[in-house]
Amino acid sequence: MRIAFLGTPLVAVPALTALVAARDIDVAAVVTNPDRPKGRSRTPVPPPVKEAALDHGLRVLQPAKPIEIVDELRELDLDACAVVAYGALLPRAVLEAGGKGFVNLHFSLLPRWRGAAPVQHAIRAGDEVTGVTTFVLDEGMDTGPVIDRVEVPIGGDESAGSLLGRLAAIGSDVLVDSIRALVRGTELTPQDDDQATLAPKITAEDVAIDWEQPATRIRDLVRSANPAPGAHTTFDGKRLKVWRARTLKGDGRPGEVLSAGPTGVAVATGDGAVLLDEVQPEGKGRMDGGAFANGYQPEVGSRLGS
Repeated sequence: MRIAFLGTPLVAVPALTALVAARDIDVAAVVTNPDRPKGRSRTPVPPPVKEAALDHGLRVLQPAKPIEIVDELRELDLDACAVVAYGALLPRAVLEAGGKGFVNLHFSLLPRWRGAAPVQHAIRAGDEVTGVTTFVLDEGMDTGPVIDRVEVPIGGDESAGSLLGRLAAIGSDVLVDSIRALVRGTELTPQDDDQATLAPKITAEDVAIDWEQPATRIRDLVRSANPAPGAHTTFDGKRLKVWRARTLKGDGRPGEVLSAGPTGVAVATGDGAVLLDEVQPEGKGRMDGGAFANGYQPEVGSRLGS
């Protein structure tokens, strides 16, 4: 089977690796986003998928817009295409150039959590189960017919980063099998749009900690925003990012410091309390809660947040 692979970030690399390893699949080309300038020097840096593709000796295409390579895709005479976190919607002309279709690996159980940030939204909502879904792209946002779904439990202390890594590993084999199934003519299952929920991109403004919320909600918010963009509050008038927190018993005004010591800083919420296990004061590196308590000495009775 002759395919093209479309993907950009590190989370897409396991799927590309699995497709390259499949003896019955020929990855004819890899399509990824252009190199982007990073750091103070603004030196262009290639996306992880490009680096992986070059390591495998694969042809790499980096269009500014997908429509720019529609003729090249047609010339490849593809059986199908595989997509993982490519980062752009594909217009109809491109979709029609991909053989029997573009199989997208999505990190949720569609139609739940359609959009750019399904893992973060699943954790933030307190979901106990998520999964991976493979489906055939259409012109909508994650609306196409489903090939396969695999459920995956969410660990109680799992961050978005660790969960996404697990889903990427699990989903790579599911994607390989789904490409085979599509080419062989498997029956597709339409999504139930009435059951759909949306998972738009999360910004820093979306993950400001509201201490009026229950402790479990705040803990899940912190997990969902790790490793990016980082849940945050304020301490002494400056931003304080919270990377890890756990619930505990406690009572006080929301945002009130209940204790500060070697185990961390306990803060009251709208229902219960959380212990700040790992934080990052503005302009500083990450540190455990005990180091923050020792170095910054938050007073019992003072309050975090505005």
